[in-house]
Amino acid sequence: MSLFSSIQDNRPEEDDQEPQDANQASPPDEHTRLLPNWGGGGRHGRSLLAPDNPAVSPYNLWSIRALRHSTIGFTLVSLMWWILLLVSMFATPPGFQIRGSMFQSFGYANLTLANLLFTLMFFGVPAKAVRILVISMSAVLMLDIILTLAVPKTRYEEGWVGAVSVIWALFMSLWTLLVDHTVKWGKAEEEERLTGRAETRRSLVEWIEVMISMVVWSMICIALCLVTLNLILRAVDAGVAPPGKLCWVDGDRYRLHVHCHGSKTEDKPTVLFEGDNWTVEYSFWDFAENALRNGSFPRYCFTDRPGFGWSDASPSPSSAGFVVDILSEALANEGETGPWVLVSAGIGSIYSRVFSARHGDAIKGLVMIEPLHEDLLTKVGLSRLGFLLWLRGVISPLGLDRVPGTIFRGRTSVDRVYGRSAYQGGKYILAKLQENCVATSFTRRDVETSRAIQNKQTPLVVISSGKHLKASRQWEEKQRDLTKLTENLQGWDIIEGAPHEVWSTLKGREIIEKRLKELVHA
Repeated sequence: MSLFSSIQDNRPEEDDQEPQDANQASPPDEHTRLLPNWGGGGRHGRSLLAPDNPAVSPYNLWSIRALRHSTIGFTLVSLMWWILLLVSMFATPPGFQIRGSMFQSFGYANLTLANLLFTLMFFGVPAKAVRILVISMSAVLMLDIILTLAVPKTRYEEGWVGAVSVIWALFMSLWTLLVDHTVKWGKAEEEERLTGRAETRRSLVEWIEVMISMVVWSMICIALCLVTLNLILRAVDAGVAPPGKLCWVDGDRYRLHVHCHGSKTEDKPTVLFEGDNWTVEYSFWDFAENALRNGSFPRYCFTDRPGFGWSDASPSPSSAGFVVDILSEALANEGETGPWVLVSAGIGSIYSRVFSARHGDAIKGLVMIEPLHEDLLTKVGLSRLGFLLWLRGVISPLGLDRVPGTIFRGRTSVDRVYGRSAYQGGKYILAKLQENCVATSFTRRDVETSRAIQNKQTPLVVISSGKHLKASRQWEEKQRDLTKLTENLQGWDIIEGAPHEVWSTLKGREIIEKRLKELVHA
């Protein structure tokens, strides 16, 4: 009995002692609560904080701080990779060449960098919707990896640079998912420790941040889905076989497409076609086949410039002289050494003139259709045009024109590889950007040098658009000057009513075929 009484007697003393100890630990002041805290005093008997108190933060945990610092480190690495890809478009480092389009890898670098930057921006505001979007993004990236590595042509064109870019993008999306989930856990952990319960409400600022983050990641997911659709189109287009052969050039670094058709004869030259801003297949292939059947010439060849048709993209920078050297190498590798009659149009005449000057007596005739004068290369090399080409290249992986063209306008693989939609491809845009960057420097020097060493006895034919001559006096003066390229002018034909694409009219095709027949059978 005395045992129970002693316990009861001791209880009041303990109860009286507790408030005394509490008062000694924290004497009352103007911040002392007037009403008792019915939620208890926290895990360690301390007073609970208000949910809006800045001290209630997931950054109190070292693991959360480590995640943020790691995210900053990954962002810096991604930024360095982004800068390297950007520089490679204009000056390709050794071993860094992509045989397809550099813009695909650059697109993944853009998405990765945007993902990490917004992860840092909304680091302290985890959201379930964002995690769902990031999971979707990771699934799409996994599909992109499969498409990139499983399709032989895509794997060949993208190379190790493209593979690293898409794999790094997937890794960073999974990292974003880990960060958001861990911050959610850390936020709940600190709220329960410091306020007594995990906070389910959000402030107005937090709701705004959540909405912005949802919009941002939704846009990233939409962009990624468009990239995937465009990648699927590339995989489908890989089934279109080239009519000619793909020849390794420049120390087996990449391949050019060379196509020849007809019978070789010792006494008759081969006609070599060079296109304007379109592929030779789209401009002259049908014409060449018809002329071959008509007996206007016994054999013809054409090559796709780097980035055109089936040819791979070349390293940057790439001037007219460089392109002519590798075209000559590809032809020689296929045993095609001439003699030649060169047919070219527009800016393709710049390349044909350099080719003619470097092959001397092997050139038996020059037919230039609406040729571009070297003085007009300033228009090709405009800075504004270069920026627009670069911008087109940056958004080209989205397939904003290719995907709708396929779905709603019936564009086929042939259209996208060398036809009317070929200009929408990343390889083509990169080739035109390379052409723009050196038009007024290296290319201008190459063509001026070629004019000085051009064989003056080479037969020359110039064919011009009457409509274009009437519209521009400057163009007329430059066409007239090009008729003096050699001392053996066979004729300057002006096709009345014809557009710049003279070969698209019946009269233009007849004149071109007639002139070719005269030069080949001379």
